[in-house]
Amino acid sequence: VIAFIELIRNHLGAKQFQVLFNAFIVFAFLGGFAALVALTLGGYIAPFTGRFYSLWDTGYAKKYIPIIASVSEHQPTAWPSFYFDLEMLIWLFPAGIYLCFKELRDEHIFVILYGITASYFAGVMVRLMLTLTPIVCVCSGIAVSNVLDTYLDTKEYVPAEFFDTDKSDEKKGSGSSAGATSSKKKRVFANIGYFGILNFDSRMIVTVNMTVFLVIFVWHCTWVTSNAYSSPSIVLASRQADGSQYIIDDFREAYYWLRKNTKDDAKVMSWWDYGYQIAGMADRSTLVDNNTWNNTHIATVGLAMASNEELAYEIMQRHDVDYVLVIFGALLGYSGDDINKFLWMIRIGEGESDETRHYSLGCLEAISRRRLVNEGSFFTQSGEYRVDEAATPAMKNSIMYKMSYYRFAELFGGAAPQDRVRGTKLPSEGPKLTHLEEAYTTENWIVRIFKVKDLDNLGRDLASATAFEEGKGKKRKSRSKKSRSRRRNASD
Repeated sequence: VIAFIELIRNHLGAKQFQVLFNAFIVFAFLGGFAALVALTLGGYIAPFTGRFYSLWDTGYAKKYIPIIASVSEHQPTAWPSFYFDLEMLIWLFPAGIYLCFKELRDEHIFVILYGITASYFAGVMVRLMLTLTPIVCVCSGIAVSNVLDTYLDTKEYVPAEFFDTDKSDEKKGSGSSAGATSSKKKRVFANIGYFGILNFDSRMIVTVNMTVFLVIFVWHCTWVTSNAYSSPSIVLASRQADGSQYIIDDFREAYYWLRKNTKDDAKVMSWWDYGYQIAGMADRSTLVDNNTWNNTHIATVGLAMASNEELAYEIMQRHDVDYVLVIFGALLGYSGDDINKFLWMIRIGEGESDETRHYSLGCLEAISRRRLVNEGSFFTQSGEYRVDEAATPAMKNSIMYKMSYYRFAELFGGAAPQDRVRGTKLPSEGPKLTHLEEAYTTENWIVRIFKVKDLDNLGRDLASATAFEEGKGKKRKSRSKKSRSRRRNASD
């Protein structure tokens, strides 16, 4: 190909060759794009995924595939995250791009294009910071190298002065002036080297400052690596008031309990974030896991979590669910709990409407999923997402709310319960469960496991059976004195 291009170049003029080359590039691009579209429509190339479309249309995933937008790695990158990951490279990166523009060789054009495109994609998704960091390091290295090459020159720049006798004024034709200037000595500075801003003191200041910046950068990277990117997600660490480290091991505790206290074929329903952990550490099957290819199953879990106990129980019975696991951080202040993720469960359960799946619970026959759960019903009239007294009935009746705050008020000994994540006070009387029963709660209440009750042996609905077991069933009416005397007389 290169030999053919050189042959064409030798037989054409420079201007004609440039026109022909530009036309070839345009037609090649259009032809390749048309071939890509045709192969995609013909089924020879798999269609692009929602993650690909969300790179170009940032609102696509939230509107059409909310499960993609619900993943934290797919969220837009916040400005503090750039500084947290890049530190001083965030201002050296543009300087390196500028220096590449000054030379514009092939390698510099590659660096510029890579830097611009990676910056855009890293702003769209947090996970794409991984594609930005290599080129940021390259550009920052170019900037630091340029600065140090300039200010670390070993030559000593000292201004040298000497005196010279100027005799060139004789050309001007003025004898008197030529005689006057010929005897005058002019002071001249010889430019042996640079001076002023590049003297020894200024070079030392710049070099020392750059060295300090580099040392701070190494310290920052070491700290971020050890504290933010080295701890496993299932073992949490915090600092106590005396500065000592406190290990929070609730996840492993819960998974160990599942492994030892449930049947081997037990099925656990939880949000998909914990599917792989439950399968790997508890060795139990889950309804959904981190392989999020089946959006319908994940939407079913979201629908169950957002529904009341009666409908959720029917969904769990249809899918043979034995246990339900939720993450609750209100006691310890763990912000990554399921209550904070609950809105995404609602959106996914509402967005993935399945018109062919119906739940015939009482009078709810032939009703679609979209009508069963509505995101707006979980917001107050002022548009707030609340979990306290002002929470909406849909919120308080959902099994996610009930499982999370079940028996939570008992920990405060009669005082008003406090949610340390949402920063709100909760009702003094917590929710009650009728179709689920608490099986296990970890030490710090981060993981809570509930068992799905079996059908009542006497044919009663579970709400009535639970009320009877708690002593709230209907009591027999006491007989009046008149009726007792009448029965006594009749027996006589």
